Formats: sequence, structure tokens, C-alpha cells
Amino acid sequence: MTVSPSLKSRRPGDDRGLSTVEVVILAPVMILFILVLVAFGQLVDGRGALDGAARDAARAGSIQKNHALAMAEAKKAAEANLADVCSGPVSVVQTSQGFEPDTIFTVEVSCQVRGLAMLGLDIPTTLSASFSSPLDPFRRSA
Repeated sequence: MTVSPSLKSRRPGDDRGLSTVEVVILAPVMILFILVLVAFGQLVDGRGALDGAARDAARAGSIQKNHALAMAEAKKAAEANLADVCSGPVSVVQTSQGFEPDTIFTVEVSCQVRGLAMLGLDIPTTLSASFSSPLDPFRRSA
């Protein structure tokens, strides 16, 4: 068996610094990967918070005595739930027809969440959620 001259001249300590190069190349990639995971985690967390806010807004509106008060209470409930999630204003829109007894009160809540902005990507991420609640037949009368 013949050994090539390049292998003969190699000494055991010749690969010093190779792990340093690996760390310098791989560390930024790993940090970026972790930041992307955190950013998408914030999007998932925002989605869950928005679903909860839509549920609370629909319920808060469905127990009110009139439409104007229902929308005001729905907006107040959604804003309270999303205070630390949204980076812009919270929008609450009624998507159901009217405000008559024995009907459904449906609202759509939307806002812009931080999400990918923490990575320096200025991509507006607007999430929305919708929820329905039956109008309470024993609504407040005063």
C-alpha cells in the first residue's frame, strides 16, 4: 500500500483552528434559525390571543341592550385582550346582520402583530379572527 506524500507530511496538530472556523460560520446561522423560531412563535401566540379576543368581544356585545353599546363593549373587550399583542389599532367589525332577539352576534377582530418585525423584516402581518355568540334573550334592560 502506497501512502501519498501529502498524508505523510501531515501532523496531528495541523487541523488546529478548524473548529473555530466552524463556529464562526455556523453560529450566525444557528442564531438566525432561533430568531425565526421565536418570530413564528409570536405569530402563533398572536393568533391564539386574537381568537380569544374575538370570543370575548362577541360575548361582551351579545349581552348588551342595544347595538351601539354592544359594539362599544365588544371593542373594549378586544382591546383589553390584545393590549400587549398588537402593534397597531384593534379593529372590531360586526359581520352579522342586525341586532334582533334570537339571532347571532358575530364580530371580526383584526390587528397588526409584531411577528417578523423582530427580525428586521418590515412585513406587515395582519391577523384576524371571527366569533359568533347568540344574543342573550335575558339581555340587560337598563
